[in-house]
Amino acid sequence: MLKRIILDVLYPVRGTSIVDLAKSIVEITGVSSVSITVKEVDVDTQNILVMVEGSDISFEDVRDAIEKEGGVIHSIDQVVAGERIIEPPEYLVE
Repeated sequence: MLKRIILDVLYPVRGTSIVDLAKSIVEITGVSSVSITVKEVDVDTQNILVMVEGSDISFEDVRDAIEKEGGVIHSIDQVVAGERIIEPPEYLVE
């Protein structure tokens, strides 16, 4: 069971806001919280970091919600699975 997923996403500037994207992801069964951070903005797109936490996250449902709003997952930057969340060592955190 997935507890945390951190995704690097390319997201359109025009269209659904990241507020609405967060609301749609948090409605997914098994998701308890969502954090979206804008890392970079271009004319047409923004690079966002999407952190999803919960008790049993469906990656497929999260991916579908992002793609439905026009986003594209660039990379999966972190996955935590099991009974508890393990934080990375401090030297790996920027």
